[in-house]
Amino acid sequence: MIGSQSFRRACSKFATGITIATVLAPDGTPHGLTINSFTSVSMDPPLVLVCIDRNANVLPYFQDAKSFAISVLEESQQAESNRFAARGEDRFKGVAWHAAPSGAPLIDGALAHFDCVVYQAVEAGDHTIFIGEVTDLHVQDGRPLLYFASAYQQLA
Repeated sequence: MIGSQSFRRACSKFATGITIATVLAPDGTPHGLTINSFTSVSMDPPLVLVCIDRNANVLPYFQDAKSFAISVLEESQQAESNRFAARGEDRFKGVAWHAAPSGAPLIDGALAHFDCVVYQAVEAGDHTIFIGEVTDLHVQDGRPLLYFASAYQQLA
């Protein structure tokens, strides 16, 4: 049997970018969380996925939503990553954002934005995988916020 600590340590050896996944609740309240389990899935149609822990307090908002957004963070956005990784409901307090065409929040200053309609949700182990069809996107130049060996990193 593989222990969870060993599995986590091995996975930490895969360098990832950092994203914030966001959704707008029916009452108009924005919700989101830091995600490093983000990847492209398909070019035709354009699909991406994020994985959200079943214990995440924002999971019900994603389960009820018809759309969500992904903001790929720039290296200067470590504070935003930490804020959205912390427990609590006030993650957007003091964070500059604007609405995607779907209404989902997009974090200002991010390297890329993906506005998605929910294509499929799949239960897998202790996470839910949300696959989104990209309906709008924006890209700008910059350097990514990276995570490797359980710590933030920067490109040389």
